[in-house]
Order: sequence, then C-alpha cells, then structure tokens
Amino acid sequence: MVRRLLPLVLLTTCLAVCAASSEWNMLGPDGGDARALAYDPQNPDHIFLGTMAGKLFLSRDGGAHWTRLARLGGDDYVLDSVAIDPKDSDRMYVAGWSVNSDNGGLFRSRDGGKTWQSLAGLQGKSVRAMALSPSNPKIIVAGAIDGVYRSLDGGESWNQISPPHHAEIKNLQSVAIDPKDPEIIYAGTWHLPWKTTDGGKSWTNVKKGVIDDSDVFSIIIDSHNPWLVWASACSGIYKSENAAELFHKVQGMPFSARRTRVLRMDPNDSNVVYAGTTEGLWKTVDGGKTFKRMTAPSVVVNSVLIDPRKTSRVMLATDRAGVLVSDDGGDSFSASNQGFSHRQVASLLVDRSDSSTLYAGLLNDKEHGGVYISRDAGAHWQQMSAGLEGRDIFSLRQTAENTLVAGTNRGVFAWKANGFRWDAINTVLTEKALYAPGSKTKGRLKAAAAHTVIARSELGTRVNDLAVEGSKWYAATPVGLYVTSNSGQSWHGGPVAGQNDFVSVRVRGNLVAAASHAGVAISLDNGAHWYAGNLPHFVSNIHDLTIGPQDSLWVAAREGVFRSDDNGDNWEHVLSGLPAWHMDSINYDQASGRFYASSIETANLYESNDNGRHWRRFGESGWEVRHATLAPGRLFVVTAYDGVLTQAASVKATAGVSSAAGGSSEK
Repeated sequence: MVRRLLPLVLLTTCLAVCAASSEWNMLGPDGGDARALAYDPQNPDHIFLGTMAGKLFLSRDGGAHWTRLARLGGDDYVLDSVAIDPKDSDRMYVAGWSVNSDNGGLFRSRDGGKTWQSLAGLQGKSVRAMALSPSNPKIIVAGAIDGVYRSLDGGESWNQISPPHHAEIKNLQSVAIDPKDPEIIYAGTWHLPWKTTDGGKSWTNVKKGVIDDSDVFSIIIDSHNPWLVWASACSGIYKSENAAELFHKVQGMPFSARRTRVLRMDPNDSNVVYAGTTEGLWKTVDGGKTFKRMTAPSVVVNSVLIDPRKTSRVMLATDRAGVLVSDDGGDSFSASNQGFSHRQVASLLVDRSDSSTLYAGLLNDKEHGGVYISRDAGAHWQQMSAGLEGRDIFSLRQTAENTLVAGTNRGVFAWKANGFRWDAINTVLTEKALYAPGSKTKGRLKAAAAHTVIARSELGTRVNDLAVEGSKWYAATPVGLYVTSNSGQSWHGGPVAGQNDFVSVRVRGNLVAAASHAGVAISLDNGAHWYAGNLPHFVSNIHDLTIGPQDSLWVAAREGVFRSDDNGDNWEHVLSGLPAWHMDSINYDQASGRFYASSIETANLYESNDNGRHWRRFGESGWEVRHATLAPGRLFVVTAYDGVLTQAASVKATAGVSSAAGGSSEK
C-alpha cells in the first residue's frame, strides 16, 4: 500500500520529535537498515544515525547505545545525509528523499535535534546529497533530482546553481566542496561527474578517464591536498591527482563489488581509504594500489564513519545488519545496535507457557531476519532462523505441544519443542477420481471401475495467516484456504465460498472465518461447509479479521471496521471513536475482554473495553503500529519500521495467553 506522505511543515514550524517520556518503549529486535552516520565535531561521542522511514537516532556514548531522536518527513523518507556545523553543534542538517515519489527536503535544527524545521527553499525537493563547506559551514550545497542548490546563510535562503532543466546536471547522487575554496564544487549524477570553480556560474563535465554512463555515488576530497579527488561509480572507483582533470580507474576490487556506495578517507592518512560496497567493506592502505575486503561479502555498506581521535575505530551503517563497529581498522567488526531498531515486524507470539518469552517474525531482512526469540520480555533477542533460508515471516502460532508454526512468503514451517531448526511442512494432497472409458450396453453406459489418484504438490506460496486449533490448522494464502488435519503432515484446500485471496483466518470452536481482500468466508461446522458473508458491496479491501464476544465477526478494511452479530448476514460500520477509513488490523483478547485496532494511515492504536461499543486512541502517535498483543501485565505492539514496542497494560491480564487462533494474540 502506498501511504500518503505526512505534510511538510513551513519554515517557521517545528516538526514532531519523539520525546524522551514517550509512552512506548522500543524493544527491538535490534538492528535493521541504517543509512547515514555523522559525528559532532566538537564531541565525536555524539553520533547521529539516519535511517529509512524518516527516523533519526542519536548515541551519546560513541555508538554503544541509541535512542530515537526525531521523525522527519513521511514514513517513506530516506535520511541519507546528516551534517553538524563544526562551529556550532546545536546546528544540524538532515537531507531526505521519498522512495515513492520525487518528494523530500532538507531539515534543520538549531537546538541539537530537539526541534526541526523543513527549510522552505528545498521543500518538495528529493535531496539525495548534502555537504557543508569545510571552510565556511554556513555554505551548504544540496544535490536534488532537479539540480544543485546552494545556501550562503545556513539554509535561510537557497539558489539553484546548476542550469535549470539541464539535460545532464540532474539526478544528483553526491556532492563535495573543496576544503579551501567553497566556490569549487563537485557534483555526481546518475550519469557522470561535474565540477564548477565559480560557485555554479559555469560547469564542466569532468569525465575524462571515467567509463561513460557511470552513476557517481560518492566523491571525496583530501582535506590536506584538494588536488586529490576520489569518486565511486557503478563502473568502479576512480582517483584523480589533478583536481578531476583526469581520473584513473583504481584496480584491486572484483567486478562484482563495483557498486561502491560510499568512500571515506582516513583524516590522518590519505593513503587509507575505505570503500563501502554492496558486497562488503574494502580498504586500501597504499592509495588504491591494492584493496582488501574487511567484512563478509553479504554486508551492504551505506555509510562509513571514522573516529578523528582514533582512526582505527571505524563504524558502518549497513542494510539489515544495522550499525557495525571496529576498533582495529576494520580487521574485525561487531554489532552495536542497542536501542536502534529499524525492523519490519509482521507477527509477534507470546509463549503460551511463559509470557516473558516472545517470538517476532520479520520481513525483508533476508539472512538477518526470519524469527527472533526473547526470553526476557524483549530486553534481549536472539535469532532462531535456521532452516528458513531468508524467508519473510507473516504469521507465528504455537500448538498445545509447543510446536511453533510459521507462515512465510514460501510455505509453512514448524519448529518442534526442543528442536534446533525450522522444517518445511508443505505437502499438498489433491484427490482426483479417474474413470476408464466406458461402453454402451443395451442403451446404458457401462462404466469401468473408478480409482482415485493422489496428486502431490508443495504449498510454496505466501502464507498470510495461520490458525491452529488442535491438530487442525488453517493457512490463508493468495491461492485459497488450506487445511491440515494431521498437524501439518499434509494439506488440502483451495478457493472456498467463491474466494481465494485470503489474508486472515480465525477459529473458535466450530466457527471458522477467513477474510479475503474482497469478502469473508464462514464455516459453522469446523470447515465442512462454507458460505460467503454478506458484507456491504463497498467494502473492497479487507486487511484483517477477528472473532469477538458471542462469536461476533469483525473485519478491518480500507473502508473502516465492520461488525456482524449474526454469522455474517448483516454488518454494522463501527465508529464511536474509530476512524471511518483505513483500518489495518483488529484483535480481540478473550482474557481481558479488550479490542485493539490499528491504522497505519493515522499511525494510531485504538482500544475498546466495552465489547467494541466505544473506542479511544491508545498510546502515543507517530509509530506505524501494525497490531497489538496483550500479555499478562504488558501490551506489545509490532510496527512497520520500529520493531516491537511495549508499555504496561492498562489492566492486569489473567494468567496465560488468550487466543482466537491457538496460542497467539498476533492480530
């Protein structure tokens, strides 16, 4: 779903910042996507971390611990550039761009990140790069999709210094300013590098020695010798010793690692350069004659930070692995993500026997994702993904025998109690009766004896949701509803009640309800027979379903929340405190008698303690809540970008964990 951007504020309006007293406590799992790193020149232990989803984090102890500082722009913003004024640490700048459009902007803080402003001159600009002049930090250069912009007064006013609508100086990816002469500016585009020596009055395509059609991701200039310029591109790394008059391609790195996203030079030794690539971190200590890979090739590096006090301390911002730190010049790295989580959690399971044990299912993190377990209510997490092979996890359930069951983007997997890996349980059996050709005898068809063939296939599709009730389990998939009566040994199923694109399934006794995007299929006899619920015709995009008190049915849809008290024959549009549109999840907790519903569109969670008659907004907004899970004494929510959050529950839940689907309050 493409979400609408949060409106950008005017120059004089402060953006919302996450207060330290936020009701929600971020639990993790730690790590995820990290995009940009920058330190305070006056106190390098103060490090700022830009991420996707418009989040900015701060560490006050050199990266050992992180706290979420601010949310800038919309939840589709990528914060790729962070800079701090070396003369005034309270003055900071962050550039952002939208992954869904050409929107974006440049944000400024005058109080060390407590409040932020969207700078009017660049509002709506997709700002992909930004640099402060080393000789005059009031001079700022920003590279946007439509050209190069410059401010001479700390961001108060801006001028485009590249020719408007220029055929080549557009789609900026990198900028750099000469350390001694701020009129000399380098700009890397999606097609070759450019340079101006007069503040943008004239531009030269400095492509000599560079393979044509090269995206220029990063440009760095030696702070002691401005004639020494490095540039990284999709075609490799280039070095110039005459201020970009001529580049030479640097050798020593394999062709597969040529997408170097960032270059960083040791401030004390220009022969030492780090290259962050899509296949690990590389390092040269001889000015580019040779390179050595310092990390595993699976590490995708977005930013490199070198501590100016001790240049052997190197910090990386990476895809999926979060922040990595080395104290030996890159020879070894360890994760440093405590307090930082940029994880897309789609499912949360509270252990039916021990409410301090949590299981989180992640999306889009490949080898760093899958399932994580915490045995101390979220304080610490450990990956338990052996056998999943990088699959996304959409649903987690637990059986009475303590087997964990996971619905993934490619089938169903199980982790048995005291097991050590996930095993696929995806055998689909299809019965087909075959008849031999018959012959007519005295006007009648004489049929040959029939026999049944059992066809085997694999349930390799995406499993959006699971319901576990004894040995009978249901799997909601885009190609139908599948059921097993033997604890996953074999499955059968397909479309039911004329529907197939199922997103949610719930079971209570003999009542089974499954929601597709377009409707609800209902069975009153444990799946033996099905019929379609009579939802209003305008309900066209259902996201979730739950079974409430007295077997009432509830759906959350783009058109709002709807309730049926008569097995789906009639439906009521539920309001009384709920938004009328864009509801993403709904869950009923039997133990406490409470409903929870969420809307990513409004970034809010809603609660009802009177059987859904009245609702109140619950918790602090600004977190993209997917759904809530209640455990004894605690309320947990999973988010689109910030992992798992918690706070003390407003009522004390009864012992154990309630479930409408076999041991989980996931949705």
